[in-house]
Amino acid sequence: MGLLSDPNRRKAITTARILILNMILVLHGDSVVCYLAGIAWFMGLAFEPFTLRTYMSENAMGSTMVEERFPSGERALATAREFAAHKKKVGGMPVDWLVKTMRAQGLEVFTQSFSRNLPFPDESKERFVVRGTNVYGILRAPRAPRTEALVLSAPCSPGNSNNQAVGLLLGLAQYFRSQIYWAKDIIFLVNEHDLIGVQAWLEGYHHTNITGMGYTPLQGRAGSIQAALSLELNSDVVTSLDLVLEGLNGQLPNLDLANLFHAFCQKLGILCTIQGKLQRSDWDTVEGYTHSAQTMLLMVLKQASGRPWGEHGLFLRYHIEAASIRGVNSFRQYKTDATSIGRLFEGMVRKLNNLLERLHQSYFFYLMPSLTRFVSIGYYMPAFGLLTTILLLRALDLWVHLGTPTPVTEDGVGEGESPSSPGLLSVLTPVVISHLTGVALYTLPVLSQEMAVEHFPVSETEAVVLTAIAIYTAGLALPHNTHRLISGEGTEQGWRVLKLVALLYLAVLLGCTALINFSLGFILAVTLVPAAACVTPHVPKALSAVAMVLLSPGCTILYCVFLFQELQEVPVSLAEGWMLFLSVISQGILDHALYGSLVYPLLALLVYPCWLLFWNILFWK
Repeated sequence: MGLLSDPNRRKAITTARILILNMILVLHGDSVVCYLAGIAWFMGLAFEPFTLRTYMSENAMGSTMVEERFPSGERALATAREFAAHKKKVGGMPVDWLVKTMRAQGLEVFTQSFSRNLPFPDESKERFVVRGTNVYGILRAPRAPRTEALVLSAPCSPGNSNNQAVGLLLGLAQYFRSQIYWAKDIIFLVNEHDLIGVQAWLEGYHHTNITGMGYTPLQGRAGSIQAALSLELNSDVVTSLDLVLEGLNGQLPNLDLANLFHAFCQKLGILCTIQGKLQRSDWDTVEGYTHSAQTMLLMVLKQASGRPWGEHGLFLRYHIEAASIRGVNSFRQYKTDATSIGRLFEGMVRKLNNLLERLHQSYFFYLMPSLTRFVSIGYYMPAFGLLTTILLLRALDLWVHLGTPTPVTEDGVGEGESPSSPGLLSVLTPVVISHLTGVALYTLPVLSQEMAVEHFPVSETEAVVLTAIAIYTAGLALPHNTHRLISGEGTEQGWRVLKLVALLYLAVLLGCTALINFSLGFILAVTLVPAAACVTPHVPKALSAVAMVLLSPGCTILYCVFLFQELQEVPVSLAEGWMLFLSVISQGILDHALYGSLVYPLLALLVYPCWLLFWNILFWK
């Protein structure tokens, strides 16, 4: 008891035990084991016995059956052809024709004008200002207090794209008008300019303005929106329906919405896919596992991008459960007619009409290797935990070394004396410079585009992307700038303290990112953790510098571009991949400005400065 009650002896015993435990872990390759275990755990999630079978959690949607009777598929296609003719005639959104048609169907029809100034032209259309008009009709619930609503939307896309979806939407509106069992208002929305139009309508509906959008106030409103479905039919021949779930900043709708889609596809005999891939039953073969792994990785990459992959993605920000259903023409031996698609939507809307409360009983955090299997958050988070454990072990190792007394030496330094602590300036300076570089990467590409266009033969979009790459590359000179500001050379304890701070910083950063967007956090952990764990000033500089650059956030984006193309079975050459990489950068900056995507500011203001701290440690003097 006396031994344990003495603070100095207790501290010595604790320190000795930690040192012994840490040495044992290091000797057994703790980092390598945790890293390989984390990767193996994650890839094992695509194996069907390790996943859960999907099931309907909401009783209101699973306990009642509905009979789909939508008969007007051919009439909807005729309406689509008429819509296409008027769209071609006016050279854009046929607002007057849509208003007249919806009113003839008995809907309360309203329009909304909007405009949006882009920070720089988008690459596809080269436009600085976007102006358009949304048209929406409201079918009032005949036997309800009109406090809740559902949304069916279809974008008015340029050219001949999505005309069938608008025609089917109008056909459903006419059919729904003749039914009397609706307990919720139903809003039929035809929006212009895709996501920008949806953003303007949602901000107008909820009386918010979070992205600087200019729009006219909505003259007609329904109840609180409970769910939304978006339809996209970009081909005259539809062979299957693809479910799109990934929304803004990696948000996903309630899993019951995906289960509802799959249940009606099975009931109506419609071929359905997710990530453009069919369901396979040979899960116990190598081909079956590879197929599931590809599907899951595609979902991870899409979720990590932070961009909305359909119009539904912006509804999720307002806690509205939404999904996009996209008709594709990829399987020639199948064909789905408009009547079947209409009955699918009728069945889903009628099931959602039965809800007494918002969808909440099923999962909001999940991955889907197929439409019949899913991986819950309790299954995939251990893979991330194994990777971040490496950072904590390395931080513990540094903390123990920093607190260990120096041994007796010949020059008279006695045992028990604490080593000289590094100056605050030597640790604080690289932290400040790294984050100032991140601020420059976040702000200067857009602010300096006019100057770049004046001095170089590039467009505004190219100027923004090339400026971002230039600032990112200039950050590699950080160690030299840092040491110029520090009087004298850095100490051995200095880089240890800096690495301890950087390891804890990275662990907290990745942990918070994974809670919001697991896919983004996991991808960053896969590339950043090895570099963070192994970097020291005593490793070979040239080889380590190359490895650090290859594991940097910018190169991670480049790898994801090539991997995404491979998983979609559309491989690209190095030159094509580089152009896609530049396009991804510009789109990421534009998504942040237009919709509030958090991926670009996260990478520029936090992840990149954190990586620069480890880069500074590598070149510590």
